[in-house]
Amino acid sequence: MKSDLFQFLRKTIWAGAIVLSAGQMTVAEPQHGIAMYGDPALPPDFVSLPHVNAKAPKGGKIVFAEAGSFDSIHPLIRKGRAPWQLRFMLFESLMGRSWDEPFTLYGVLAESIETDEARTWVEFTLRDNAKFSDGSPVTVADVMWSYETLGTQGHPRYQGAWKKVDTMEQTGPRSIKFTFNTEDRELPLILGMRPVLKKAQWEGKAFDTSGVEMIPIGSSPYVIGDFEPGRYLTLKRNPDYWGKDVPFMRGQANLDEIRFDYYGDGDVTFEAFKAGEASTYRETNEQKWATQYNFPSVQSGDVVLSDIPHQRPTGIKGYVMNTRSDVFADIRVRDALIHAFNFEFINQTLDGGAQKRILSYFHNSVLGMAPGQPAEGRVAEMLARYSDLPEGAVEGYSLPVSDGSERNRAGLRRAMALMEEAGWTVQDGEMKNADGTPFSFEILLKNGATGTRQTIDLYVSALKRLGINPVVTSVDNAQYKERVNAFDFDMAYYWRGLSLSPGNEQKLYWGSESANQEGSRNWMGVQSAAIDGLIDTMLTAKDQEDFRAATKALDRVLTAGRYVIPVGYSNTSHIAHIKELKFPQTIPMYGDYLGFQPEIWWFEE
Repeated sequence: MKSDLFQFLRKTIWAGAIVLSAGQMTVAEPQHGIAMYGDPALPPDFVSLPHVNAKAPKGGKIVFAEAGSFDSIHPLIRKGRAPWQLRFMLFESLMGRSWDEPFTLYGVLAESIETDEARTWVEFTLRDNAKFSDGSPVTVADVMWSYETLGTQGHPRYQGAWKKVDTMEQTGPRSIKFTFNTEDRELPLILGMRPVLKKAQWEGKAFDTSGVEMIPIGSSPYVIGDFEPGRYLTLKRNPDYWGKDVPFMRGQANLDEIRFDYYGDGDVTFEAFKAGEASTYRETNEQKWATQYNFPSVQSGDVVLSDIPHQRPTGIKGYVMNTRSDVFADIRVRDALIHAFNFEFINQTLDGGAQKRILSYFHNSVLGMAPGQPAEGRVAEMLARYSDLPEGAVEGYSLPVSDGSERNRAGLRRAMALMEEAGWTVQDGEMKNADGTPFSFEILLKNGATGTRQTIDLYVSALKRLGINPVVTSVDNAQYKERVNAFDFDMAYYWRGLSLSPGNEQKLYWGSESANQEGSRNWMGVQSAAIDGLIDTMLTAKDQEDFRAATKALDRVLTAGRYVIPVGYSNTSHIAHIKELKFPQTIPMYGDYLGFQPEIWWFEE
């Protein structure tokens, strides 16, 4: 409990809590928002988010064709199959994310947030008019119960942050404070995005029971309407939604009805859209977008094809080489196999040249390195601290580019030279070392991965011209997961999505501690003091400049390490939709957000 003196000081000094340490007094002030680095871009009196249409009309509906099924409407636990959209559209959080900034939150249920400079604690103050959809007020008790319940009984995604909370306490009629037991500058933001539930609804009920018997109550603009497990589910806009005038929410939740119809697989959902049974469809196949979207409703103008660009990182997607395997321990071998991969020819053959190539882990974003350019400024200073840097990390590295022909003579010639440097030569038509041992490795794939198998077939043909004959093994999903978890592979298909706000997950992806932990996401097995140190620098950065510099330096070390043979990507979301569905013309940094979720779209006859 706080002392009477502290309570008096809190009431007297509106600016915030007084923190006394080492004989020095500092003041933490309540703010309208919080950024991971620096200050929020929008002022306290902002009217709406910059990428919404604040005057969008209300009404109409949107229908999605979804592959798969569902048997639960409880999306916050691991049990059952609940529509993934419910996690975001049924509940609200204390703060909401602006998709036009790397990682910045503004108040939704909370009117303010405050934290100390070191971010060892965070305090939220609820809006006095926040209400659940049944009209009851959102209280501190609801928030405290939600956080503890999710952190102990909810989906594992909520449990990691909860373990870092040392104390949770009510500090006022509408205020709640969390104090942390570890140093993690991201925690105030993570806690700001937890869903808030109505405590009274769950009294006497088991929280971790899935099913459709009880409809969860949230405070969002939408409530669950009609549904039939496995077939369809509708969300209805609540005409009495409490937060329609909250600045963050202006221009959002414009559609009266959001409906999800479920079909067997992806091919059937596309046909349903073409038949007019769905009103929007997101296409992820570049070649299909270019060749299969000229059906009658497109020709008549009833369906519009919209390309929405984004500036988020590509992440890394391609074929990872396991450095735990002797064949890939030498960076020269990995470099040779990258030169042998003829991306330009494969892209033209399989995708009609539509794909762009991933050039680094954070490519296509403000966090990505400049391919082929030497490190400068703060990036160079950070790299200079380490001695275990791969060639190209400082002076500049870029992926090889072929002439586009199938022969790829320059690429294969360079690959042959690199293999020879590493002690491998062609003997009697086969790549061998000095002992006569053939160079061989296994490529592990999932059954049914058609595009991936086609790519590998073209790649294997090129490798055979080097005297290399890899074994390609396709297994079912369960076997694939079992083998990669045990690092029982040489090369495998690999994809790690990255955001504009990378955090602790970087240690799981390529930190040294995770390299020998079975089941970890560090498939390449990299152990690097430079990578570990740059991740720590990134996580503890106090300003945007140091954060970006550390991430760019990390991008350089990862890319120059030649751990993955990157494939292609698209920096544009392709959305086909009926002409009545509109979206804002101001495209945020996370432009593909417009394609995934309907919150800021509207219906206009």
